[in-house]
Amino acid sequence: MSKNKQPTATTDRYDVYVVDEYMDKTGEEKSNWTRIGIAWPHKDGKGFNAELRALPVSGKLVIRRYEAQEQA
Repeated sequence: MSKNKQPTATTDRYDVYVVDEYMDKTGEEKSNWTRIGIAWPHKDGKGFNAELRALPVSGKLVIRRYEAQEQA
């Protein structure tokens, strides 16, 4: 990621994913989520900055609010 100062609050962070849907051996629909970057809102709340490590072939991105995982 770039050297730009990013927000420290985890509530201000969004993860950027590419979601690939496929059928498994039994014919069940499955999804594979690959995180390819992060995004965070502008201070005025009217947009986002995003930093991507990869580009989706499909052109479709999913952006979801970051949720910290509980440690076991």
